[in-house]
Amino acid sequence: MGPTAPRPPFEKVLIANRGEIALRVIRACREMGIASVAVYSAADAGQPFVSAADEAVQIGPAAAASSYLNMPNIIGAALKTGAQAIHPGYGFLSEDPDFAMVCAEHDLVFVGPPPDVMSDVGNKAIARRLMDEAGLPLLPGTLAPLTSLDEATRVAADIGYPVILKAAAGGGGRGITVVHAPADLPGAYAATRATALAVFRDSSVYLERYLGRARHIEVQVMSDRHGGAVHLGERDCSIQRRHQKLIEEATSPAVSPSLRAELGASALAGARAVGYEGAGTVEFLLDQDGGFWFMEMNARIQVEHPVTELVTGVDLIQEQLRVAAGMPLSVAQEDIRFSGHAIECRINAEDPARGFVPTPGPITELRWPLGPGVRIDAACDLGTIVSPYYDSMIGKLIVWGPDRPAAIARTQRALGEIRIDGRGLKSTVAFHQHVLANAAFRAGDIQTDFLDRHALLAA
Repeated sequence: MGPTAPRPPFEKVLIANRGEIALRVIRACREMGIASVAVYSAADAGQPFVSAADEAVQIGPAAAASSYLNMPNIIGAALKTGAQAIHPGYGFLSEDPDFAMVCAEHDLVFVGPPPDVMSDVGNKAIARRLMDEAGLPLLPGTLAPLTSLDEATRVAADIGYPVILKAAAGGGGRGITVVHAPADLPGAYAATRATALAVFRDSSVYLERYLGRARHIEVQVMSDRHGGAVHLGERDCSIQRRHQKLIEEATSPAVSPSLRAELGASALAGARAVGYEGAGTVEFLLDQDGGFWFMEMNARIQVEHPVTELVTGVDLIQEQLRVAAGMPLSVAQEDIRFSGHAIECRINAEDPARGFVPTPGPITELRWPLGPGVRIDAACDLGTIVSPYYDSMIGKLIVWGPDRPAAIARTQRALGEIRIDGRGLKSTVAFHQHVLANAAFRAGDIQTDFLDRHALLAA
């Protein structure tokens, strides 16, 4: 007789999300022998993730507030189908401590950190204070939300301009304003607070020095409840527009093995300081002298997690499920090895020539690339309607190569094989081709202002 298959961490998991991340979790569950339950809105009835799951439950109309953010309907679907756990994916309720508490009240396991930990790291002002206490390097600024414009004026004058205002409860690149001069601070302070209240239902903001020419580097960490914790290296997320990531790489061309060890140790110190469990990302700014500064911590799986999976061989979703079930991590730090280079391009139904405006509609032609080292995490099939109600992602192209030049060449080849068309539908494929052809990008000379400096936003 052969070896007995390991018992799965759960018998059935509900995915409280949609699109490509729902499909990603469904596939991980299937490989582990776990039954999956999809929930969907009326607008998503024909989406690929619905038919891919073992069961599917409609939870409301198209509006996210009535469906994917509707806690009672999601909990009801989990109880109705006998799910033991809920995986929130990213976005929607993935970083909502109230949802995690509601799950616990109904004896459902939330696949993520404990609610109190999520609350602490979700408030970026509180996270700054906790990471400061843990010894992580911080840019000068406030360790608590600002109480008034007068306080903001005093702090900005003390640390020097430019400064950046950030929503304490913010995320996804929203609620952020860079201020270059004292005269601009009153308007920026009012506008950032208004955005924070409208988007995040919390008007509190904090302030720190703005580091203009820097890389956005994030470190993937994974912790269990038995004291096990690992970092899985860094991702370079510096190609972004209005603080929204567009292209991500693992590992960063600017990070040496010794700096990687420093970043990883710092990220793990922060995770341990807050009692973190599960998959999390500690984000840093890396200056041109190699100094790094804590920005924030995300208490969920990231959109760009596949590049880490390709260079480490670790399935992060499966590790999430194991940890949530109380199992120890399947890997130790000495098991983590980095092989080759990976690049992710977010393929969205957007028109870069018109400021990346979404272009929803039916997909009438769709062909994804094939070949060595190419992975597609798709949200759509031929005939799928890209909905105006949600994120405009069509899919993610993730490519691995033995080194960065090879990964770039393979990504360019794969982008050239993509065919996407539809009535009024545009895509970001050509934009990615322009970026990867840029000499500075190929040389690894990348900072968060890259697209502006190279006039690539209308490519």
